[in-house]
Amino acid sequence: MPDQDISEGVMMVAKLMALSARTAPKGKGMDSIVCTIAGPEDLPALSNEMKRLSEKLGLAFFLRDAGNVAASDACVAIGVKGQEPIGINCQGCGYEGCDEMVGAVDPGTPAGPFRGPNCIVKITDLGIAVGSAVKTASIHNVDNRVMYSAGAAALSLGWLEGCTVAYGIPLRASGKNIYFDRK
Repeated sequence: MPDQDISEGVMMVAKLMALSARTAPKGKGMDSIVCTIAGPEDLPALSNEMKRLSEKLGLAFFLRDAGNVAASDACVAIGVKGQEPIGINCQGCGYEGCDEMVGAVDPGTPAGPFRGPNCIVKITDLGIAVGSAVKTASIHNVDNRVMYSAGAAALSLGWLEGCTVAYGIPLRASGKNIYFDRK
């Protein structure tokens, strides 16, 4: 199969992964999930941002992961608007209720890779959406790996508007899974 056909196939799987994330169950049926797909033309920017964050944050695994993203065919980024509470006052965020959590949000605070506090139900929704997406990649035999580092870089680049937490899922179709047996 020509490389062009493989790349098109990976992009189709990426779209199906975004569909899986979109239709994954959400707490109280409130959807705060945002997805974007970085194609081959976007991967250098994502990889470079991961390298920059590696240095800024002092996290060497961001640099290792940046090499994987650079060698990928695509990357699906899935984020959540975690500061949109669902109104059940469960205290999973660490506050007495949803209003207190929202009141604790300080938009003037310099953002780290992720911004808090976050509604625990929204964070759970993100985990379910990511799990649904990687299940779809697996069904189609596209190698993938969930990466905190790629999600942080996607947020830093502004690719997931309004999101506070995100994960990236780089994809590769080749004879060897590049995301395992890493140094």
